[in-house]
Amino acid sequence: MDVGRLRQLLDAGRSLITELDPEAVLDRLLEVARDITGARYAAIGVLDDRRQELERFLTKGIDEQTHRAIGDLPRGRGVLGVLIHDPRPLRLSDVGAHPESYGFPFSHPPMRSFLGVPIVIHGEIWGNLYVTEKEGGDFTEEDEEAACVIADWAAIAIGNARLYRDVRQRRDDLQRANRGLETTTEIGRALGGMTDLDRVLELVVKRSRALIDARAAQLALLDGEQLVIAAVAGDGVTDLTGRRLAPEESIAAAALRSGRSQRFRKVPEGTVARDLIGAGTALVTPMIFRNQAVGFLSVFDRLDGDGTFSQEDERLLQAFAASAATAVATAQSADHQALRRSLRASEQERQKWARELHDETLQELAGLKILLASARRSADPARLDAAVDEAISMITDGIANLRALITDLRPAALDDLGTMPALQALAARVEAQTGLPIELELRPARQQDHTGRRHEPELEAAVYRLVQEALTNAVKHAGASRVLVSVIESEADECLEVEIRDDGRGFDPEAAHEGFGLLGMRERVALARGRFEVRSGPGDGTTLSARFPVPRRDAASVPRAAR
Repeated sequence: MDVGRLRQLLDAGRSLITELDPEAVLDRLLEVARDITGARYAAIGVLDDRRQELERFLTKGIDEQTHRAIGDLPRGRGVLGVLIHDPRPLRLSDVGAHPESYGFPFSHPPMRSFLGVPIVIHGEIWGNLYVTEKEGGDFTEEDEEAACVIADWAAIAIGNARLYRDVRQRRDDLQRANRGLETTTEIGRALGGMTDLDRVLELVVKRSRALIDARAAQLALLDGEQLVIAAVAGDGVTDLTGRRLAPEESIAAAALRSGRSQRFRKVPEGTVARDLIGAGTALVTPMIFRNQAVGFLSVFDRLDGDGTFSQEDERLLQAFAASAATAVATAQSADHQALRRSLRASEQERQKWARELHDETLQELAGLKILLASARRSADPARLDAAVDEAISMITDGIANLRALITDLRPAALDDLGTMPALQALAARVEAQTGLPIELELRPARQQDHTGRRHEPELEAAVYRLVQEALTNAVKHAGASRVLVSVIESEADECLEVEIRDDGRGFDPEAAHEGFGLLGMRERVALARGRFEVRSGPGDGTTLSARFPVPRRDAASVPRAAR
């Protein structure tokens, strides 16, 4: 090899190993190979992980229009396959004459002379370098030797560039992991004593968006079989808070089924993330607390790179979601406890008024009735008789009204006998007062005992108040002519199902604003760990249904007050 070519090879080696970008190394390698060998065309074939075919094929000397005309790039058959299966230099004066040649595709430029050498990195075949169409004839032995030297330089350069890339990537990953740890620690400190659920949700969704550097973030909580968007942050999501989603409308459906994070390089059509948020890519992870999902944290469209989320992003969001789940569950628990205390206080207040009205007011009115009845026999009979008769009638009505009020505040049948007898008394009373036909279907778990087994007082109260409020709505708002109340307990399924169906005017649950009655029912059912559903439509009546979990237990385990 002459001195000029050696100098060329040394210069080529220096230019290759100074590059730290793997793609720039490959591009420079193609240029060097053409210059030193005098070839018109150069190419690099990169092997796949199995070392059986070409994963990438890069060329120099063929313009873009010719590339498009040729079509699919080679995968490593024919002469290219010979170098894959027998990685030794291959020099041909006419590549088409080789017995393994497949020929060239239509629109492929003509090529005769061929030289191919393997590129070996750390003892493993990484790919092959090809040059074709030498100016002025065939490739020589010196060209082959030069190509082998170039391939060796390329192996060193590619190895260095990959090592630099890996080190840089690990550094970036470490920085991001450290940032994630700092954010997770920060949110742990910030949420440690916080019990305001709305503030917790807001903080979680904002910090998750900043942590992953996403365009937008969303936190959806589980509510029975639905998801409720509880908090959002970023662009294009401001109007979604409070929206209820069926699982199939959400990208969280797969995470809900599997309990694992999901990455989307392309957000599916028909989901809220795609149709309303306009997200192209997404990452969603479940928020797990005590082995139960309390909700899902989703981020959309990474702001740097190609917008997709990496495996490291997934790990960061998972770690963050674990801390966030604890904070959200704690705030929810505090919220529920406050509401539970409020409802318990309300029930205690009703019991107090019931006792006072029964023991004091009712007794006083009854005594007044006796007193006036006795006074009627005094002087001035005609005038006194009229006054006494009117007073007796008013007092009698008052007594009846007070009795009804006492029953509404806290029916004695609910405390003494349980849910089923209390509902029978309630239906009879409403039917007598309003004339509205009420059909009852009461099926306790133990058919031999028509009263059914007793449950926790909170569950019994929730079922009774649910039916009571539903009947009130049917009378006052729905204009119903018939109501069906169904309460069915299943020991096999360990559940209590309640359904109240009326044939009234109905309403659109999506368009209507829930009043205090429906909100109260929803909260009562939630506190009893049940699921609540409203089905209605204008002119179609309304169906309210709830399903409560009822674990098996002996009567001895029921509190004395509930027996």
